[in-house]
Amino acid sequence: MNKINIALLAGGNSSEREISLQSAARVAETLDKSKYDTYPIDIHGTSWSYNSPQGDKIQVDKNDFSLTIGGKRIVFDYALFVIHGTPGEDGKMQGYLDMMGVSYSSSGLSSMVVTFDKYLCKKAVENSGLHLAKQIYVKEGDTVDTKVIVSELGLPMFIKPTASGSSFGVTKVKSENEIIPAITAAQKESSGVLIEEFIEGVEVSCGIMMTKEHEYVLPVTEIVSKKEFFDYEAKYTPGFSEEITPARIDEQTLAVLNDMTRKAYKACECKGIVRVDFIIKDGVPYFIEINSVPGMSAGSIIPKQAAEAGLAIGDMYDMIIADTYTPRR
Repeated sequence: MNKINIALLAGGNSSEREISLQSAARVAETLDKSKYDTYPIDIHGTSWSYNSPQGDKIQVDKNDFSLTIGGKRIVFDYALFVIHGTPGEDGKMQGYLDMMGVSYSSSGLSSMVVTFDKYLCKKAVENSGLHLAKQIYVKEGDTVDTKVIVSELGLPMFIKPTASGSSFGVTKVKSENEIIPAITAAQKESSGVLIEEFIEGVEVSCGIMMTKEHEYVLPVTEIVSKKEFFDYEAKYTPGFSEEITPARIDEQTLAVLNDMTRKAYKACECKGIVRVDFIIKDGVPYFIEINSVPGMSAGSIIPKQAAEAGLAIGDMYDMIIADTYTPRR
């Protein structure tokens, strides 16, 4: 059997670029070298490059999604996503691959568009029985009445970009005069801004993977941040948070969480490995967001959950590739 040429897509154009590159390095180590020839591709603006072992930086031919190395043309059969943020988590790369007839590991274009936008994602799941925090959506150019916002949502509240990850641009607002600066900070990451009521409770993250043959709802991770919330520093700086897997929750709450995780996955038509985040208040989980391309670096949550479940990340990708790969047309 011929090996599959895999483009391991990483990097991207968002603030999460470095985390994505770290994830790619880890994922490359897990893939079965007897089945796949893997080529890490750094996507950065219009540069899609492969760094060869000899130190050459080789550009991908976007006309047919291929590389030429030492005079040999390598056509990619499959794309494996570890891009966090644009253009890998917002559907742009998926659209290109659909046109090229290349199958890939992530959800499809429409699903990625929905899950990348926190407002659209919450609209997509609101009829699936999930509990949602009250919210106000602000788009670029809108007039903002801070008194109305406080009246409707109370204080404190969260102000966040609708399209961003790793908590970039997110502010926990404690007074009315902080609202406008927080909106401005969020708009540096995306034009849309979501203002949400503060739900005080236990933050948890739920990994899930479904294929035609398998369903894995991974052990839940409880997140205990030593900051105001689980921001970038808390996520990636040792000592600023504690991630407890499995979470310290009762069986009844766990069953509800697992059910809600499945419902969110299906409502947004997800594929592959995703992470669904919730806040549990008085035993009731409130949906936060879906991470459609979760981190796979050494400090990421999904690898820890998989290890707790006795699953190897390489084996999970084997299942995803077997489920989604079709020869190029």
